[in-house]
Amino acid sequence: MSQPDMVVAARDVRLTLGGKATGGEKPVEILRGIDLSVARGESVALLGASGSGKSSLMAVLSGLERATSGSVTVLGQDFAAMDEDALALARRGRIGIVLQAFHLLPTMTARENVAVPMELQGTADASARAEAELAAVGLAHRLHHYPAQMSGGEQQRVAIARALAPRPALVFADEPTGNLDAATGAAIVDLLFARRAAADASLVVITHDPALARRCDRVLELADGRLVA
Repeated sequence: MSQPDMVVAARDVRLTLGGKATGGEKPVEILRGIDLSVARGESVALLGASGSGKSSLMAVLSGLERATSGSVTVLGQDFAAMDEDALALARRGRIGIVLQAFHLLPTMTARENVAVPMELQGTADASARAEAELAAVGLAHRLHHYPAQMSGGEQQRVAIARALAPRPALVFADEPTGNLDAATGAAIVDLLFARRAAADASLVVITHDPALARRCDRVLELADGRLVA
């Protein structure tokens, strides 16, 4: 597959934390030479036990963490060569992130939680787009409610709307059903895949849930900082 068809191309990615640079006693190798590609429009599941490096790999691929070494090209940009400010600019509007803990701002309504990040990046129709995306996830009646007034499932729907409203090319989801009961989690998975398809985005999902993993085009397994399957 040609390089333009790849939204993620990671080669020999290593991440080491601690050691002399941070005053730690001994450096800890978190990622140990990861090679990973994600094609345009593809969905990939990352499986692995706690501590296997899944969330660290997502952080590196999404530009939230810089790799210690190796090459990381995401959406045609060399993440390994960028500082934190450049990485933040590279993510803006192009990468959506959904986390287990929702991370909604408690002092903002559902509409504001979705609209404000787009307003900060200069989207002209941020408010209208936020309302449309919330309606698409079944929350048209919750526009003016605060996170504390919503259930966990509703909060995760807001988080999905926030991630997908800018129409990113790439979406990362880290245990998106981890804080939800089985029935609510299944509905959230359906919604995540439907909205991802509507945005024509690539999707990388970290999960312990085999049923969620089976929904993806490809399943990869991490163990001890390496891809093993």
